[in-house]
Amino acid sequence: MVQIKTPEQIAKMREAGLVVAAIHAATREAAVPGATTKDLDEVARKVIADHGAKSNFLGYGGFPATICTSVNEVVVHGIPDEKTVLKDGDIISIDAGAIVDGWHGDAAYTAFVGTGHAPELIELSRVTEESMWAGIAAMRVGGRLVDISKAIESYIKRQPRPAVGDHSLGKYGIVEDYGGHGIGTEMHMDPHLLNYVSRKRGKGPKLVPGLCLAIEPMVSLGTPHTEVLADDWTVVSTDGTWSSHWEHSVALTEEGPLVLTAVDGGKAKLAELGVTAAPDPLA
Repeated sequence: MVQIKTPEQIAKMREAGLVVAAIHAATREAAVPGATTKDLDEVARKVIADHGAKSNFLGYGGFPATICTSVNEVVVHGIPDEKTVLKDGDIISIDAGAIVDGWHGDAAYTAFVGTGHAPELIELSRVTEESMWAGIAAMRVGGRLVDISKAIESYIKRQPRPAVGDHSLGKYGIVEDYGGHGIGTEMHMDPHLLNYVSRKRGKGPKLVPGLCLAIEPMVSLGTPHTEVLADDWTVVSTDGTWSSHWEHSVALTEEGPLVLTAVDGGKAKLAELGVTAAPDPLA
């Protein structure tokens, strides 16, 4: 069953979302050459503690850390450790969450470590992030869940990708095995949100006020296929190509979408796309 939130509950989720935004800001600053992914996890732990919040990642299904740190070919669910040292030219996707008074926030971003990144990596992150915003902009009252999936997939497919290594087709790989989800009193709830259109899934539920979703495309420079490593968490692309992951938690209101995990509620970016963001309940 899809959980529908009241305005008061959305306000609590906004509080959790702002903690996640603070984690992003702190870890982005700390993601420098020489830092370990364990260092970034410690940064996230401190932010959560400083805000009086709780981690929704630590212990989830046995996950041993506060954030996911996915470096280069790791798509999602990378486990922070002391052995993984960030190097100049790496990319890292950091997925973070927080709980405030029982309500969850969840968001991810891709960061560039140091300098000297290949243009195709910069473009990969841009395409992934912009496809996420296309999906957010499609979250309109009266629509269907598939409208979001279609907007994400359509944006990615419109973007040309130059040949990289042995991959000469010029197509991005939209990761198939993982997608977005409902969020609220739990981190992962119905409905599951694909980042592409599936005829088998139909149109999905209607988009109504009070629906909250984590919208999160994952895109690789090659294959859409993934495999899980021996630790039962780390997900990598099967062909070793590097990938990007972007995510925001979004609440749909009568006045439009509110990006719970963006500092400005998504106002500036949605305006670029011709969409008016809902007013911030904490403003």
